Amino acid sequence: MTGKFLPLLILSFLTLSIFAQNKTPKFSVIAFYTGKNDLAHVSFVNEANKRLPEMARQNNFSYDSTSNWANLNEKFLSRYQVVLFLDTRPEKKEQREAFQKYMENGGGWMGFHFSAFALEKSAYNMDWDWYHNTFLGSGGYGSNTWRPTSATLKVEKKNHPVTKNLPNTFKSQPNEWYRWQNDLRENKNITILLAIDSTSFPLGTGPKAHEIWHSGYYPVVWSNKNYKMVYVNMGHNDMDYEHKYDNTNKSLSFTFDNETQNKMILNSLIWLGTGKKVK
Repeated sequence: MTGKFLPLLILSFLTLSIFAQNKTPKFSVIAFYTGKNDLAHVSFVNEANKRLPEMARQNNFSYDSTSNWANLNEKFLSRYQVVLFLDTRPEKKEQREAFQKYMENGGGWMGFHFSAFALEKSAYNMDWDWYHNTFLGSGGYGSNTWRPTSATLKVEKKNHPVTKNLPNTFKSQPNEWYRWQNDLRENKNITILLAIDSTSFPLGTGPKAHEIWHSGYYPVVWSNKNYKMVYVNMGHNDMDYEHKYDNTNKSLSFTFDNETQNKMILNSLIWLGTGKKVK
């Protein structure tokens, strides 16, 4: 009997394997990045382009990435349901217009850490009002903690797809945390999903006094009700800064080495790829 049914078992196994390999992805993700400035941002980009494809394979969606921002055009974006900004933002007028149109037509977006940064008279000037004030709602950069440290994060909106099955609080990976010019609590279009819990204070180690936060309210993950979007402040790994001139570029922490944080990121991607706007 064993010899009789063995070929059938092998054939069934091969059929299932081929089916799995040819299974149509639920949705497609394209990640844009620059990957040139700041050791910590480069470290995160490299990590993301390793870990997100693994997440895609395990959860049946596709993941592509590109450092060519010229691909931020209507034709190219039509192939994808979700756009990621891993570190920076588009700078050219036509790229910005294509992205705004993509989002206004129902596309999904997830931005990490530096993708929201804007500062007057800098390489990333405050010159894209729709993106920073209307879309993100945060306005320009205000300040940051230093050195990159973990924080306890509190879920502020429990019934949102991004926070599904997350604990009320959890410990993040080390990160440089940003403060913004605008108070997101005053924006009726913004849904704050995660914020720094007060038990995190003091947050940061300095050495400068203003780099250590002792109080305040700091949103770190939020969405805009008018779009399918999520901004995540995480994305700055801790580095061996003391030896940065020795060309070691050693990462001392990794953003994706955190099961709960990864669950939040996966929740976000699945919602952006398959869900609807949440009012």
